[in-house]
Amino acid sequence: MKKILLLSDTHSYIDDQILKFVKQADEVWHAGDIGKLEVTDAIKKLKPLRAVYGNIDDKDARAEFPLDAKFSLEQVQVWMTHIGGYPNKYNQRIREEINEKPPKIFIAGHSHILKVVYDKKLNLLHLNPGAAGNHGFHKIRTMLRFELNKGKIENMEVIELAKRGS
Repeated sequence: MKKILLLSDTHSYIDDQILKFVKQADEVWHAGDIGKLEVTDAIKKLKPLRAVYGNIDDKDARAEFPLDAKFSLEQVQVWMTHIGGYPNKYNQRIREEINEKPPKIFIAGHSHILKVVYDKKLNLLHLNPGAAGNHGFHKIRTMLRFELNKGKIENMEVIELAKRGS
């Protein structure tokens, strides 16, 4: 069993509130728009990190992290990318592949809108953790945490950190 913390759209922001939840996880996944690499460096000092770069990320982030992360953990296939769309509206770049080989979990960031949606057509769980940073139009900074356990996704929780700018 692995405890996962999923965040996105930090836009160079990390604080003790985020790091408190990082310490409680077995792994941290970042779905892009990291901003300054100090964010991912702080996370990596505490826990293993899987991350993808987003549209605002510079050449350093793009050199360190991929556009897509595809992996299996606890018998759960995962695909994480920054701009991925939503069920029935997947981004054109990934549409053909996700229809041919859907993962069990598909993760995207970018919108700053937290969503957990089951895609009945592709039999996958779509996750967007919202935005953990202070930059953007979102009102509340959010993340997701859950457990992966022998092929199952369990104990999904929404984490509301604080109002943006607090």
